Amino acid sequence: MWTEEQIIKFIHEDKWMLEVLKAAKSFHLPDWWICAGFVRSKIWDMLHGCNERTPLSDIDVIYFDPTNTEELVEKKLEEKLSAIIPDLPWSVKNQARMHLKNNTSPYSSSIDAISKFPESATALGLTLDDHDKVILTAPCGIYDVLHLEVKPTPFFKGSSERMEIYRDRIFNKKWDETWRRLKIFGVD
Repeated sequence: MWTEEQIIKFIHEDKWMLEVLKAAKSFHLPDWWICAGFVRSKIWDMLHGCNERTPLSDIDVIYFDPTNTEELVEKKLEEKLSAIIPDLPWSVKNQARMHLKNNTSPYSSSIDAISKFPESATALGLTLDDHDKVILTAPCGIYDVLHLEVKPTPFFKGSSERMEIYRDRIFNKKWDETWRRLKIFGVD
């Protein structure tokens, strides 16, 4: 089974993913990451032997800036990213304000926010250091994504209300139709 270092190597070898990461890096956002499906789908595609990249519903760029939590800033960043790489479904969110939307206590960082994503296999993020070296964060680990297991994160397991959100996402995303070998837990 792959290690975090091997996943990082696969990302480094993917010119398109590096181009997307460099576009996000160019804004010098504090505590920025591209997360969720951008990372997970790459891994699942490789584990399923896909010859083509599975289309992404969005490219989640997150950052953490408690000094400016205006949603308009995020929309302007999406427009600027679209000017750099058009035709991508950019989604930019400042995690310093997302606790309000998600009805939780404030996050302390972007990694804290990622740890509270619904699925452990999606609680992944990538960023670039000053030398464009890929850094992977996986606050819930990489076991589930590598073993094609979809499970709620510990944060979501702790609430019946959040588990309902998890179940709705699983039903609506229909990931098991795209990646047939997935094992989905927690939907009963």
